[in-house]
Amino acid sequence: MFLSNQDIADLVAWRRKLHENPEISGEESETAREVRSFLAASGPDRVISNLGGHGVAVVYEGSEPGPTVLFRAELDALPIEELGDVPHRSRVTGKGHLCGHDGHTAILAAVGRQLGRERPRRGRVALMFQPAEETGAGAAAVIADPKFAEVAPDYAFSLHNLPGLPLGHVGVKTGVVNCASRGMLIVLDGKTAHASMPETGISPMQAVSRLMPELTALGGGDISSEDFALVTVTHAAMGAPAFGIAPGRAEIWATLRTLVDRRMEKLCERAESLVREAAERDGLVCGISYHDIFRHCENDAEAVRHLRAALDAESIPHDEAGLPMRASEDFGRFGDGARSAMLFLGSGVDHPALHNPDYDFPDDLITVGARIFMRTARNLLG
Repeated sequence: MFLSNQDIADLVAWRRKLHENPEISGEESETAREVRSFLAASGPDRVISNLGGHGVAVVYEGSEPGPTVLFRAELDALPIEELGDVPHRSRVTGKGHLCGHDGHTAILAAVGRQLGRERPRRGRVALMFQPAEETGAGAAAVIADPKFAEVAPDYAFSLHNLPGLPLGHVGVKTGVVNCASRGMLIVLDGKTAHASMPETGISPMQAVSRLMPELTALGGGDISSEDFALVTVTHAAMGAPAFGIAPGRAEIWATLRTLVDRRMEKLCERAESLVREAAERDGLVCGISYHDIFRHCENDAEAVRHLRAALDAESIPHDEAGLPMRASEDFGRFGDGARSAMLFLGSGVDHPALHNPDYDFPDDLITVGARIFMRTARNLLG
């Protein structure tokens, strides 16, 4: 792999530009334009835009037939206000690259810059800049897009930075590496009343007060067990913000999380049963809907072997530390049609956690991630 000092300076500056101008899931049009513009000078053989929304696939062809190897990064930021004091902090109120997707995008851009100088000997490399990872909708939309058939991969790889691991240390394993999760939105409808006569209405207060601890009590088990489950109440609201009105409506937002998909079905059944029982007991009408649905993410054994071979060749330390993660990822969907694997690249033991308002991607990881992906591509394609 060869990245000059100027390359590295360009990539760091560009990553920080993306950081300053975050776009959340479904709104990544300018970020996609930046990707196309930055990689135009590398002379890709094909650029496919608007994949599953604002997705971009940048393709570099070898001179001989061979497999297609896809590397994926994410375009989207988060609807969270950035509170860090870095000079390149977000310029957009209420939005920030607080998960490192700007850094992952820069890693793929580094790979593209190198492939522009030296194509693979055979097959092709597709750099997939995916939209809407944070909502769990992006990978499914990309794969469902008819244009994706033009880059359908034989192998698919991705990475995510991981605070808590030493800087540059890699966690990778075969099998499940990310949990399944989904957002459960519960609506309880009763009848409002004057606050002086609450008995004339139907309040959801008691149902809400029972449901929140009952839902969280559904969790249990160790993360290494297929019985693992976790329910986190993330938001609750009831009634109008007024002193004269007894509430007649309430919402509870909860995230349901399991190690594997089949356990999720049972967890949903139990949670829904609790909601219906609570509503019936207090004469309420209940509604349940699901959002931000993530399947569990599972690494293929052969794909992991290729990653480990690349890590060893680059003398990058790796083990199974930190895995499986409780957090979810939608990359696993690429494994439906390809041998896929995701690795986790340490961003520092004391680095701010993902989704924290003071998080920022460590620029030193751009070259580390690019080395891993380039070596993987060379090992597979020559």
